[in-house]
Parts: sequence; structure tokens; C-alpha cells
Amino acid sequence: MTAIMIFHVRSKYTAVGRKEIVTFFYMYALIELLAIFLDSGIIPTASTVYPWFTAVYCGLVAATYCCLLINGFVGFQFAEDGTPLSLWGLRGACLVVFGVTMFVSIATFKNIAGFKYEKPLGLWIIYIIWPLICVICYVVTQLIIVIRTLDDRWPIGDILFGVGFFAVAQIVLFAFSVTICNAVKHYIDGLFFFTLCMLLSVMMVYKYWDSITKEDLEFSVGSKAAVWEVKDPLLTSAAPTTGGYGGFGGRGMDHDGYGDDDASNYHAPGSLVGGVSGGQYYGHGNHGYPPQGGYTN
Repeated sequence: MTAIMIFHVRSKYTAVGRKEIVTFFYMYALIELLAIFLDSGIIPTASTVYPWFTAVYCGLVAATYCCLLINGFVGFQFAEDGTPLSLWGLRGACLVVFGVTMFVSIATFKNIAGFKYEKPLGLWIIYIIWPLICVICYVVTQLIIVIRTLDDRWPIGDILFGVGFFAVAQIVLFAFSVTICNAVKHYIDGLFFFTLCMLLSVMMVYKYWDSITKEDLEFSVGSKAAVWEVKDPLLTSAAPTTGGYGGFGGRGMDHDGYGDDDASNYHAPGSLVGGVSGGQYYGHGNHGYPPQGGYTN
């Protein structure tokens, strides 16, 4: 599903904030890929590398929320979207948050630098409070954009659905995970429903972004060639197949009714009204316009 969203975002070549929002989906995909190894037990909790993978996972989570927060301000155009300033500012901020979170995680796991795993206050702030702050700021900024700049209010529904799925995910994970696990005899726990609800909330982020951005078709580049159909009645009207048109040098007509364009008339003093040889009707002789007696072959 994430791959489908990334594909559709990348296909909107001229949409505002395309490169910034696709970074968010790439980071979300990395989180879910790493979660497969941690949540399924592929990497045992007793393994010596487990704390390091967990630290990387926590860093990615915090950096992804940072990316979402910055994407909330892209619509205000403090820095033009898609420019190196916007992209590298986003990447730099995410990298800093990733590094800080990874350090706090390792320090907490290893009891170094004043951090203790008995009181993981720093890790709790980064892993619990920081995502909540980022989500609230993103929602507020998007509501401002929708209310102040858009005539359509339907995107607010996407925001509310996303917030609802996010809230349900947190409640299920932290409040009802053990209850669910015991009820289904330890086959699944709250983490399953947490992951599902988080996916739905990310899909609402995509749905909201897609609803407020429109592609400029004049400058878009698609994978399929556009087929243009000419519907000019002057080009489809019947024309004689033999003979010639007076005033156009007597050029013959082919079987489709269109004149042969193999002869150059650049040397003639052409006129847009009188044809290539129409210069004779404007002050060259006794003729006026329209000519007396009609056109001659």
C-alpha cells in the first residue's frame, strides 16, 4: 500500500510539496520494514544487536514525525517547495532528530551518559511526547491552510479521519494490548491493530495531500502520450478532389481533399485575405476587393 501511495505521489510531477511528502512515505516504509524484524522476533530480544536495531527504529520514528511536522509548513511557502533549500533543510532536520534519538536510546539501554533504563524519561519524551507534538502542529497548520486558502472543506474530513485512526492506534496499543492478547489466546495483541490503524492514518495523510494539490497539466510529464483529436469543422468539410482553387495558385487536391504542399509560394507577395496571388486585388491594377466576376482558375 505504501508503494502504491509513493507511485501516485511521484506521478504528480507539478504538485506542491511532492518531493517533501514522498520523503515522509519513504521513511514510513523503512519503519515498517524494520518493524518486521523487531516485532516478529526475527531478531531475538536477547541478542546483542537488538538494542542497536531498536535504537535505529526509535530514531526513524522520531525523524518521520519530524518530516511530517515540516511538511505541515510546506504549504506556507517559507521556502519554495522542491528547491535545494527546502529539501536539504528537511533532510538535515530529520537527520539531526534521528541522531539525537538514537543516542538517547543507546544511552538508555546501556546506562551511559546519565541515562538509566530504570527511568527512561528521555526516551519516553522522544517516543511519546514528540510524536504527539508533531501531529498536533501538523493538524493545526493544515486546518489553517484549508480554512484560509481553499474553498472546498472536504479535506478537513481527511484530517479528522487521520487523527481518529492515530488516536485509536495509541489507545489500542497502550490501554488494551494485554486485554486483546489474553482474549485471543496470545495469537495477536494490540500491536497488530496499532499497525493497522497507523497505516490507515498514513493513508489519510496521502488522501488529504492528494485532495489539496492539483497538477498543472500544461507542464506535467506523463508516461502515456496524449492523443489530441482535431475537431475543426473547416478541416473536415468536403472539398473537390480535382481541379484547383482560384486565388491559391491552382494547386491540385489529393484524394483526401487537402492540397499538395510540395510547391513553395514564398516568392509571391502573399495576402492573408486574397491568397498567395491576392496582391493583385490591392492597388495593382483596376481590380478591387472582392474582385469583379469572381475568382478564376
